[in-house]
Amino acid sequence: MENPKRKQQARTLRSFRKIHRTTGALLFVFFFLVSISGLLLGWKKNSGGLILPKTVQGTSSNLSDSLSVDSLSKNAFNYLHDSVSSNLSADIERIDLRPDKGIVKFVFQNHFWGLQLDGATGKLLQIERRNSDIIEGVHDGSILDRFFNTGNTIKLIYTSIMGIALLLFTINGFWLWYGPKRMRKS
Repeated sequence: MENPKRKQQARTLRSFRKIHRTTGALLFVFFFLVSISGLLLGWKKNSGGLILPKTVQGTSSNLSDSLSVDSLSKNAFNYLHDSVSSNLSADIERIDLRPDKGIVKFVFQNHFWGLQLDGATGKLLQIERRNSDIIEGVHDGSILDRFFNTGNTIKLIYTSIMGIALLLFTINGFWLWYGPKRMRKS
């Protein structure tokens, strides 16, 4: 005679498998993008400059030799418009001071270009395509916010869905592994 408790456990496991399979199929593309972009971001500093541009060396690592941030910013705007495109926005997302290297990095808000300037002379050392920022935008969904100009709305929804989905897949996957073992014991 079949045990009703065991029958209920089997039914529950089938439900978990169906949920796992269906949601896995629905979220496959997103999991694929998150995993590949996460892998690339993990390797960005070891990519030989392909993902994250290498930081170059300036002429002086002494901070007292550095030009003012205002002066360096003006130079960065001029280099951006002269060397990359005069149509690009000069709105700065961040300025990264690297005193040990003697350089200042300028990263801009509305596009994926950056500049490295010598902190002491203000001369352009490197123009960089910020592939790591593009990959990060794909990874966290913020690239869609940038494209549709929605602030952080899409990023918050995307990361919430993906985080909850990963948590549920982990719990569900554990249950799919543990459930049959538990059934065999009873």
